[in-house]
Amino acid sequence: MRKNTRINLLLLLAVAALAVLPLALGLGDHKKEPFTGSDGEAETAITEIEPDYKPWFSPLYEPPSGEIESALFSLQAALGAGVLAYYFGLRRGRRQGERRALEGATGNPAPGSAEESTAERS
Repeated sequence: MRKNTRINLLLLLAVAALAVLPLALGLGDHKKEPFTGSDGEAETAITEIEPDYKPWFSPLYEPPSGEIESALFSLQAALGAGVLAYYFGLRRGRRQGERRALEGATGNPAPGSAEESTAERS
């Protein structure tokens, strides 16, 4: 198994453990809503400390239900992941294009390319 494959598998296992362990260990069972966001936790803590606290401002848009709020948050996360994936794919494609252009100009395989490693073997 290649080193990168092993590292990717370990990272995937770590992410899965971070997602499953809180549920398996029962973390948050003592709370009414065990896995709320940090906004809800902060609001609860503030009202416990200062019951007369008045917020400085109100949200521009308040979704009608928690499900819609979660859906909008998921959409935001998906759009962000898509933008990042596009950027990294674009960078990789440009790097590959530059490498191929160098190979075509010199007639030699670029350092670190697959053609170079096969040329060394023959």
